[in-house]
Amino acid sequence: MPNPTLAQLADDLAAGATSSRKLVEECLARIADPAGEGQRAFIHVDKAAAIEAAEAMDRLRKANAAPSRFAGIPVSIKDLFDIRGQVTRAGSRALEDSAPAEADAPVVARLRRAGFIVIGRTNMTEFAYSGIGINPHYGTPKSTWNRKEGHVPGGSSSGAAVSIADRMACGALGTDTGGSCRIPAAYNGIVGFKPTQRRVPLDGGVPLSSSLDSFGPLANSTSCCAVLDAVLAAEPNVSLRARPIKGMRLAVPTTVALDDLDEAVAATFDRALQTLSRHGALIERIETPEFLDVAPMNAKGGFAAAESYAWHRYLLTSKGDVYDPRVSARILRGAAISAADYIDLVNARRSLIARAHARLAPYDALVMPTTANTPPRIADLTDDKAFAAANLRSLRNCTLINMIDGCAISLPAHREGDVPVGLMLAASGGSDRRIFELAASVEGAIRV
Repeated sequence: MPNPTLAQLADDLAAGATSSRKLVEECLARIADPAGEGQRAFIHVDKAAAIEAAEAMDRLRKANAAPSRFAGIPVSIKDLFDIRGQVTRAGSRALEDSAPAEADAPVVARLRRAGFIVIGRTNMTEFAYSGIGINPHYGTPKSTWNRKEGHVPGGSSSGAAVSIADRMACGALGTDTGGSCRIPAAYNGIVGFKPTQRRVPLDGGVPLSSSLDSFGPLANSTSCCAVLDAVLAAEPNVSLRARPIKGMRLAVPTTVALDDLDEAVAATFDRALQTLSRHGALIERIETPEFLDVAPMNAKGGFAAAESYAWHRYLLTSKGDVYDPRVSARILRGAAISAADYIDLVNARRSLIARAHARLAPYDALVMPTTANTPPRIADLTDDKAFAAANLRSLRNCTLINMIDGCAISLPAHREGDVPVGLMLAASGGSDRRIFELAASVEGAIRV
């Protein structure tokens, strides 16, 4: 059976068909199942606090005082975020002896105010610096695909995606600097959303790149992500109105985004385009020369290397030996980026955003594969060269959208039983609501 949506759970809670305590206990049981991925998907589980909060929400609902219709639904929180009284490790051993957070991150506080139950902290790529999802410190949760063989979950919000796919949480808070919500969503057959950066506050989260970081949801459907996004952005929770596919103006970027696709990705993407065209979408293949600028801008490590090095340089001096070497090596690239290089990068991005905005203006959205590849086997990535190649292919398409300051959603596009493939709808910054409205129609059409 498909995993339930937040709306379905809210209806069940309102009707008395379930309770918050029951939902929480079901999630906790799946996390604790030794045959499942819970021990790798979660770094910390708030069992006692989650049950206590669930009982409180059940009492409030009984008294007609629930803070929202979604009150009592369990969600997972990426280990990147501050939760009052807990240590924020960011998937690393280097922060284990840090003081507990004195306050919730604003996004965590907003979820709590809406009545969502924090069930635990999810695993992630150390310091969010990879699109693969491997973590040598806390283990690597496996993608839902071909689990006996073991494929990567996608990163950096690896545990977040697995927590949703395996019904260990009903919604998840992740981050997205170059695809960290969308890549794991694509690799696990769920939905992940990257908002326009300025809409959601970045306080209370360990930064990777202050220029590119954004905080977004992962969940079972477009409507679920829209609900969570509204909470995170402190916006009214307005019912999502799906736009008809007929008449949608969709642009397929032929520059960079369609290069070197895995056979399954290319076939699934082509089938999705044909389906959307049959439903009346107006699909145009366009050149996007702006995307050619992104690789040269990132040649020395880009914003992520420069800005992460500024945050990590002292910690690396004292704790560098406990970092994942694949992560520390990428951070240390920032040491060679000069102030002049960085200013050039800022100016180049400003130009890129303006040119991309003009290019995309005639269209409702860009449509492209979320990743160039399907989830690689964990066993195939022991070699650093193979890891680097897979990581670049995972990140490439999603990074294009972060660099143009856009918003985007990844939708599952594969048929049941096939290898997971994500389809991404993206647009310029500030188009978040339009992307949700488009995706609400597209998600049901493309999986036939």
